[in-house]
Amino acid sequence: MPQLAPAADAMPRSGIRRVMDAAWKLDRPVIGLHVGEPSFDPPTHVVAAAEAAYETGDTHYTPNAGVGALRSAIADKLRSHNGLEVSPDQVVVTAGGAQALHVAFTATLTAGDEVLIPDPGWPNYTMAVGLLQAVPVGYSLRPENGFMPDFEELERLVTPRTRLIVVNTPSNPLGSVMSAEVVEALVRFADRHDIWLLSDECYDALTYEAVHTSPARFDGQGRVLSAFSFSKTYAMTGVRVGYLVSAPEFAPTLAKLQEPMIACVNAPAQAAALAALTGPQDEVVAMREVYRTRRDAVMAALDTLGIHYLTPHGAFYLWLDVSDRTDGDVATWAVRLLENEYVAVAPGTAFGPVGEGWIRLSLAADTDDLLEGVRRIGDFR
Repeated sequence: MPQLAPAADAMPRSGIRRVMDAAWKLDRPVIGLHVGEPSFDPPTHVVAAAEAAYETGDTHYTPNAGVGALRSAIADKLRSHNGLEVSPDQVVVTAGGAQALHVAFTATLTAGDEVLIPDPGWPNYTMAVGLLQAVPVGYSLRPENGFMPDFEELERLVTPRTRLIVVNTPSNPLGSVMSAEVVEALVRFADRHDIWLLSDECYDALTYEAVHTSPARFDGQGRVLSAFSFSKTYAMTGVRVGYLVSAPEFAPTLAKLQEPMIACVNAPAQAAALAALTGPQDEVVAMREVYRTRRDAVMAALDTLGIHYLTPHGAFYLWLDVSDRTDGDVATWAVRLLENEYVAVAPGTAFGPVGEGWIRLSLAADTDDLLEGVRRIGDFR
């Protein structure tokens, strides 16, 4: 009997999905604080643009790299919001930010290459790298370093097989935002070791009391690949539109890779994305302010309960220290919390071993659910 490819069989299942599966099996409603799914619908003009595309028959193939008008609008956004001078030809429209990352990994990695990945970090990095038979190597983001990279550790982790470093700011799961100085230092680190830097900027529009800095601002050698998404900014998670940006000389190859992967992003979704970028942005601002209000309310509740946490300055997550109650196994504790209190959280170890003793709460959940969930967490040991 034929066997599946070893890399496919060995790919770990997301620890977040494990919690989701367990929550779906329960016989009563669960307060879901485990998923980064905005509690909003996309802006009405975004939905209307997709509907209009279907109604007018705009449902055919598009160029591999995406519709020209959307790529131009993305280039305008990158110039005004990210401080990047980018031509539309440097933009490849992808099926969400996850596929943008996969294109970047596919273009840069060969079997056995090593990839420096943040720990804690989004688990899909490890999964995607492993599928390509490359080797994920975690670099730690610890409280004693302010949850910022330890450059001495990074230097120790580099080997002749190191090919790429992943940088994620604002961070999922931490909600931390790297300063311009740290971002530039990471680019200089990549310069010194002649490796790629893949920048995941899925949450670039969601910052509070902090400024987002794109690593490509400091890239003079074309080594930074930048991945973005419409999912979180515009509450378009199921629409699946993102984009990947590279130096001009690499963009044609990245676009070419779209053909065997997805051919192209569906045309109505691109129409929705174009409307999102070129239409009014007031709903984006309003959603961000709701996340900020939720963050402040939850932090106040946690202060009352005496639970330590990292103050998030970006994204929509809160990173909580529950090590005083998990007995060194936060994944098992999270399952017990779900089964006893009907509250679903993402255990820190879903994001890497450094996450032991921590949990991630999603501020994308309803405010009342958040506060009730926090109350139950405070009561549970």
